[in-house]
Amino acid sequence: MDERLVAFERLLNIMDDLRAKCPWDQKQTMETLRHLTIEETYELSDAILKGDKNEIKKEIGDILLHLVFYSKIGSETNDFNITDVINSLCEKMIFRHPHIYSDVKVKDSDEVIQNWEKLKQKEGNKGALSGVPNSMPSLLKALRIQDKARAIGFDWEDPNQVWEKVQEELAELQVEVASMQSAKDKESKSKIHYKLESELGDVLFALINYARFLNINSEDALEKTNKKFMSRFNYMEQKILAQGKALADCSLAEMDVFWNEAKKLEI
Repeated sequence: MDERLVAFERLLNIMDDLRAKCPWDQKQTMETLRHLTIEETYELSDAILKGDKNEIKKEIGDILLHLVFYSKIGSETNDFNITDVINSLCEKMIFRHPHIYSDVKVKDSDEVIQNWEKLKQKEGNKGALSGVPNSMPSLLKALRIQDKARAIGFDWEDPNQVWEKVQEELAELQVEVASMQSAKDKESKSKIHYKLESELGDVLFALINYARFLNINSEDALEKTNKKFMSRFNYMEQKILAQGKALADCSLAEMDVFWNEAKKLEI
């Protein structure tokens, strides 16, 4: 018997045992598992960014357990079971890959994506952007919106056009910043603040779009910068604490000494 099937059957049997015998597992519902699944997904994301293959393997296992858990709960209410989940997925993959399972020809991955979105439309989705989850974090949502728009041909032609759009949005933001600085009364500032927020959102959206044209994933780029900042900040903090001082007691110039030291060390 295929060792993959043996391993999967073992997991399903363990899930049955946990649901039948473990008080914690018995209490869980789809709603109580939801936030834990999100947490596990972020842990997998961290492992991928670190390039830790052993950790990636473990986190994939944690997510797989959650998927089996949801399917087990679904089977208890006779809504669906793991067989239904897998068969439904297989049917969807076959339908959306006619270049493999039918006689459709594609020239590259871009055409695969375009076909994918067209086929999703045939499955009854309301619109090209209907598959973007409302609860998705805003940066990731912007990426998915742009990807889906591109898939149906609504996109810029080259990176220079997108960069011009970034500059245009930055100029509009600066206009509102200047207006805020010259505003006199509270009501005017409140109205300008709303416009500022809108213009800043446009700048971020345009930058994410520009990154896409550079084949850079904005989420990954920002997360790497987050980690770099935290690493350098922690280095600076430890150096200052080692001198018997607290960060709050140091001037910016004193902190900059260790910050620049961390940069030279490429921390």
